[in-house]
Amino acid sequence: MLFDKITRMATRDYYEVLGVPKSATADELKKAYRKLAMQYHPDRNKTKEAETKFKEINAAYEVLSDPQKRQTYDSVGHAAFENGGAGQQGGPFGGFGGGPFTYTYSTSGNPFEGTGYTDPFEIFEQFFGGASPFGRRKPAYSLRIEFMDAVKGTQKKVTIDGKSKTIKVPAGVQTGSRIRFDDFDIVIDVASHPKFHRDGYDIVTIEEVPMTMVALGGTKEVETVDGKVTLKIPAGTQPNAVIRLKGKGIKQLQKNTKGDHFVKVVVKIPTKLTSKQKQLLEEFEKESEKKKWF
Repeated sequence: MLFDKITRMATRDYYEVLGVPKSATADELKKAYRKLAMQYHPDRNKTKEAETKFKEINAAYEVLSDPQKRQTYDSVGHAAFENGGAGQQGGPFGGFGGGPFTYTYSTSGNPFEGTGYTDPFEIFEQFFGGASPFGRRKPAYSLRIEFMDAVKGTQKKVTIDGKSKTIKVPAGVQTGSRIRFDDFDIVIDVASHPKFHRDGYDIVTIEEVPMTMVALGGTKEVETVDGKVTLKIPAGTQPNAVIRLKGKGIKQLQKNTKGDHFVKVVVKIPTKLTSKQKQLLEEFEKESEKKKWF
């Protein structure tokens, strides 16, 4: 099922990230965090996985160390903290969108104004007190872009200290993606889209289909991030069924592969029927009852 697939793709359980049980005390959380933060700090651990793990354990500790956030997390899960804590995006399965700190893209240039996210290095410094013993993180700024700009990639011209700069944003970034510059870091903030709901590199949309089409089968033109395609509706498709369009999702960063596009089928029931339509449906119902009897 798609719902199970999406759940598996979501952020790991925060208790699992810190290696503690759900009954862990505040002291046990601190002890686990201290050990992992020192082990995976990117200025100390030079492996490819270190920075990702460092951000992951900081995201987990930021939530679980706060009693109110922890209570919310225990009740709702990751959905309450997605998109930088903004809550759910309202996708058909709930809670779509990639979490913070998912990717670092290196280039040169400078960003522009504004912040508005939690830097894991700041969490580290708040916990241990004073500056990080492994070196200070570069200043970070937030850049808001449109949904399709994130899908296709874009360039943004900004002004820093009176100087014009060009920021290259690669295709596939999502909210929380980090672009590294010589003097600054930029954290991407992606605007929502009225139709497309993102989950990692997959896209999910809702399509209304007439009840006759789901019963008899047919085709419907649907919009994807790459344009319109023809969707085949098999005969007997059930309400809320999900149809997969392979490779019609978002390009993965630094890869030539793409995610998929999932179409959730919503059956459109007519509110007004002609006398002829009512007669035909009544005949259909009678015929169905005969088949049940035999």
